[in-house]
Order: sequence, then C-alpha cells, then structure tokens
Amino acid sequence: MASVSIIPSGDYKTSYGSDTTIFPTRTSRNFAILGVVLLLACPAFMDRYWLSLLIQISYLGIAALGLNILVGFTGQISIGHSAFFGFGAFASAWLSNSVGVPVALAIPLAGVITTLVGLLFGMPAARLKGLYLAIATLAAQYILQDFFARADWFTGGTAGTIAEPLTIFGFAFDTDERFFYVALVALVVMYILATNLMRTRDGRALVAVRDHYLSAEIMGINLTKYRTMSFGISAFYAGIGGALYAHYLQFVSVEGFTILFSIQFLGMIIIGGLGSIMGTLMGTAFMVFLPEAMQALTKMVSGTALDTALNLKDNIAFLREMSIGLVIILFLVFEPDGLAHRWKQIKAYWKLYPFSH
Repeated sequence: MASVSIIPSGDYKTSYGSDTTIFPTRTSRNFAILGVVLLLACPAFMDRYWLSLLIQISYLGIAALGLNILVGFTGQISIGHSAFFGFGAFASAWLSNSVGVPVALAIPLAGVITTLVGLLFGMPAARLKGLYLAIATLAAQYILQDFFARADWFTGGTAGTIAEPLTIFGFAFDTDERFFYVALVALVVMYILATNLMRTRDGRALVAVRDHYLSAEIMGINLTKYRTMSFGISAFYAGIGGALYAHYLQFVSVEGFTILFSIQFLGMIIIGGLGSIMGTLMGTAFMVFLPEAMQALTKMVSGTALDTALNLKDNIAFLREMSIGLVIILFLVFEPDGLAHRWKQIKAYWKLYPFSH
C-alpha cells in the first residue's frame, strides 16, 4: 500500500503523537501552507479554463477520497460510487429548490442524506466480500440510476433539474473566480477531516480490517460495524462532492452518473495510490488533466501521416476514452502503489543520496 512510509535507517519515533502527526517535518507543513496560499492567488492570474479544471479537481477529489477510505483504507470494493455522487448532487438541488433550504446548508445536508443511503446499501454489503461485494455495489449503481430516471419529484426525471448558485449573505458564488474559493475551502476541510480520522481509533480499526480481517476480529474489532461505517463515510464524501458539482454547474442531469464514471473514480485512487490521502488528490489531478492532454494530442495527430497510416479518421476522438483504460492498466502493472508511493521514493532518494539505505 502507498501508506507505507519510507524513512532512513535509525529514524524512529518515540511517541504515538510523533508517529501520527499530519506533517512528518516542519518543512513539509510549511510547503503545504505555501501551496494553499498560492492556490488562493490563482483567480488573479488564471483564466476560466484553468480555474474550471481546478474546481473539477476539488469536488472530484473530495468524492474520490471517500472511495479511497472505503477501498484503500478498509479493503472493501465499490463500483457504484458515481451513483452516490449523483445522489448528493440531486439531494442538494432538491433541498434548495423544493424544501427551501439555503444552499450553504443544503450542501452538508446532502452529504448527510447520502450517508443514510450509503448505510442502507452498506449494511447488507458489509457481510459480503470479493466478487459478491462488487456485484452488490454494482446493483446499487443501477438501482440509484433507475431511481434518478423515475423520481421526477426529486431529480426532475430525464429532463434533469436546476441547482441554485451558492449565496452567502447576499453574495453569489456564481462565477468560476468566486466558486473556486468555495471548492478550495471544502477540499482543505474534507481532507483535514479524513487525515484526522485515520489518526483516531476508528481510523486504525478500518486499516486493521483491511490488513487482516480475521486478526482484527480476534482483537475485538466489530467487522460489520466498521465495514458499514466505511460505506457511510464514503457516501458522505461522495455526497459533498456531488453537491458542490451541482451548484457549480447549476444543472444536474441523470446521464452524468454512469458506471463509466464509477470506473473513473476507481482509476483516480488506483493511479494516486490506494490507502493514501495525498495520493487521492494526485490521482484526481492526473485523471482531470489526462483527457485535456489527450485532446491536445488528438488535434496534433488529426490529418497527419500517422492518422492516414492507421486509418483513424473519426475514431481519433475515442483516444481520450481509450487512454483512461490504458493508463489504469499501466499503473496496475508498473506502479501498483500509485503516484504517492513514487513521490515518497523520490523524496527518500534525495534525502538519503548518496547512500542506498
């Protein structure tokens, strides 16, 4: 797992506090603070295109972190994560449109409602594992998709529904420059919450369930409780991410939450690193920028001799979708621990050079 730390020989901790600290060194903490400060300045010099990509990374990164808590930290599997993401989007839009709840309150409430739905599916799924669990989460995906298409009162049916822009004290966050700060604050808060969760007794119990469920049960850990809890936490993060997505686009449609979207979420945590909070954000950024890079590449290839030789023609547009599957396979084969593990190796190399240990 990517959560395994790479430390030099003789560098050991003498207390639980030092072992579970968020930032291993003062330098890493200062760089993290500097990174947030630089991000705060992004709307001043970035255009709307790049800001929209950063906002995508924010709400997708929140949802992907929930999936990583379920898959990477607890050892469960889910291939229906996009359905919970969509439920959070529709729930927040419904609360603000039909119930009259302010958007600022509708977003966290949508996360809570999505948590209840996640627990509903998590209770029976918590007693399953392997292929049976994958099929159960696949069933949740299609059940919720069908619900989205039929529940006109909740989702607007196949026509979709409008989501009101976020407004606080009369100030509307209805532009990319304004909404960027909302997404950034939500991202930082949710990642800090997840980091602190992993430092608690419950967080260590989730990891114990992943590492060896039989040993965890012998130590007194309630497997059903923590497996169900992981589904609830995963759904909560998906709901918050979906709510941000809804109020950013200001429109939610049923067609956006398919099984392919769930596979993309799995790709984010695989590429970033299972069991790594930092890796989740790295994998999300990779998956957001990959289609943009492939689009630029297809424009370069289109009409060239390579296009003619391979007879790509109209199929060149599908290179974007093909690249996602190819990248996932390559990471599983050559870098199974993800980008976070590779980053730790790079840091260890510069820290220990010229010694190999």
